[in-house]
Amino acid sequence: MNQNVGGIDRALRIIAGLALIILAATGVLGPWAWLGVIVLVTGVVGICMPYALFGFSTCAIKTHSETPAE
Repeated sequence: MNQNVGGIDRALRIIAGLALIILAATGVLGPWAWLGVIVLVTGVVGICMPYALFGFSTCAIKTHSETPAE
């Protein structure tokens, strides 16, 4: 599966995931905050299943020359 989570999106997911995990571990937020693990993993791996399902990507567009140079 191709990565579909770009640089800024990945950084924000990692920060948000860590924040949620810390808040859940310290008891500031309830057990739902442990969903930060999923947010953290999608940021680290760079693949988001809902993005793939809907054909969305925040990765930079790569340009490939499909026609041979003349």
